[in-house]
Amino acid sequence: MTSTDFTPEDRAALLDTVQRFATQAIAPHVGAWDEAGEFPRGLYHQAAELGLLGLGYPEHLGGTPAPWSVRNAMSQTLARHGGSGGVMASLFTHNIGLPPVLAHGTPELQAEVIAPVLRGEQIAALGITEPGGGSDVAALRTTARLEGNEYVIDGEKVFITSGMRCDWITLAVRTDVNNKGAGGISMIVVPCHTPGISRSKLHKMGWHCSDTAHLRFDGVRVPARYRLGAEGTGFRMIMGNFNGERLAMSAMALGFAQACYDEALAWARQRCTFGAPLIERQVIRHKLMDMQMRIQSTQAWVDALGARVDDGDDGADWVAQVCLLKNHATQTMQHCADAAVQILGAMGYMRGTVSERVYREVKVMMIGGGAEEIMKELAARQWAL
Repeated sequence: MTSTDFTPEDRAALLDTVQRFATQAIAPHVGAWDEAGEFPRGLYHQAAELGLLGLGYPEHLGGTPAPWSVRNAMSQTLARHGGSGGVMASLFTHNIGLPPVLAHGTPELQAEVIAPVLRGEQIAALGITEPGGGSDVAALRTTARLEGNEYVIDGEKVFITSGMRCDWITLAVRTDVNNKGAGGISMIVVPCHTPGISRSKLHKMGWHCSDTAHLRFDGVRVPARYRLGAEGTGFRMIMGNFNGERLAMSAMALGFAQACYDEALAWARQRCTFGAPLIERQVIRHKLMDMQMRIQSTQAWVDALGARVDDGDDGADWVAQVCLLKNHATQTMQHCADAAVQILGAMGYMRGTVSERVYREVKVMMIGGGAEEIMKELAARQWAL
């Protein structure tokens, strides 16, 4: 199968499967998983058996080729009916960790790393951000010096999704210590059982069931064959990888906005005040329409940019629009979460409602993958402003 083989019937069947998986295997358990601080590793196997982990990957590695329009629809559906950014973040961490391996790894490395992850047997993560570094990727300080046929890695990474449980991490390192800019950066896949790696769990405002870690690398030795592409080409890989991450995050944010709307509408229909359902109050109907206005505009933009990249249009204008879409989508999520909590009233402030969870999780969506301010500046530069 190729990505163009997806028919409307295939898409409908997939999204029906995704919705059932979200409503049956995720949504009923999210509260308990948040309290536990993680979800069972068995969820990876369940998602893999349904083909969800492999969507967008080649068949010879155990995946199913799929266009961005289908992958976005899957993300949106899972977010809308699962209602947990924490689950989405960790269950699909491989979608930011594996694309550089797929694009730049040798066939042998792809088989070693990608195939077991798509089977749900192992977990892949991405290691870019460093303490004090934030969005300034070109200033990263983690080093990898070549000794014989091995790289020796020293440094730190922080805010790493799935960092506590990952088996592989695609790591940004500085292989040329004399080049302090983008040209000295490379990408190396690191097996996480390697001696010299230590992990510390971080505690967050939201995404409670997604493990997030501070990683330290102290003389970690990795075979040179785990390097992706040539030395010094890592920065371009990272920037290209961000584009896909931001498009996927936009689809997720849209799904979470819809989840808030769904909960607010259901509550407004059944909650009675002063002898009438809330939905009969004009002010409530207008809040719901404000939510829909933002949801519909975001949906149109997600669909348009997904279609463009599927047609091979991923140039500077597309990159600029993805940056701004990511801002627009997360602002839509923020607006809808806030409005839903307001409509639910005191109930919206209680743990256990979708809107309360999304309200806490929206900030990481507005920061992760590139903060709003960075997105605006990057878009402006793409348009040579």
